[in-house]
Amino acid sequence: MRKSFGAKTMAYPAPVFIIGSYDENGKANAMNAAWGGICSSNPPCISVSIRAQRKTYDNIVEKKAFTVNLPSSEHIAEADYFGMVSGRDVDKFEKTGLTPVKGEFVDAPYIDEFPVAIECRLHQIVEIGVHIQLIGEIVDVKIRQDCLDENGQPDIVKIDPVLFTPEIRHYLKFGVKAADAFSAGKKFME
Repeated sequence: MRKSFGAKTMAYPAPVFIIGSYDENGKANAMNAAWGGICSSNPPCISVSIRAQRKTYDNIVEKKAFTVNLPSSEHIAEADYFGMVSGRDVDKFEKTGLTPVKGEFVDAPYIDEFPVAIECRLHQIVEIGVHIQLIGEIVDVKIRQDCLDENGQPDIVKIDPVLFTPEIRHYLKFGVKAADAFSAGKKFME
């Protein structure tokens, strides 16, 4: 037996993406966006869907660039704040004390204190409904050294990404490993 919830945004969990951009005057801005994810492996692309009335939308269209920043659970309050106020009204970096760093490859800032920063060049815009999907071609991924394992690879536990539950509106910490990908299903391949 299942309970029907109708047409809702309940694909669990959603990532917590903090989207970095510069405005027309070069001022750093960031917003919280949970509607997004990897959308192509070749070319490597990530998507984020935001509303056209957001300052970030204008910034990305103007600069043709943005960053996707993954906060750790240590910065949940800052990440949440980035989604509560508009960059038209307040300097979010000044209020939170976080540090915008000029992207190396694109004209957009990343957040120094967050463990992962993905630099993106705007690849495509897709109008969907109340949200507009911005697809960014990934030109570089930066991960803090303290979030790498002994082999120099990303360690998801050290990254400590924040997850979001749509409709319920909770933030969650990353859990424990459940299985190895492309391995657990081998038992059905005999």
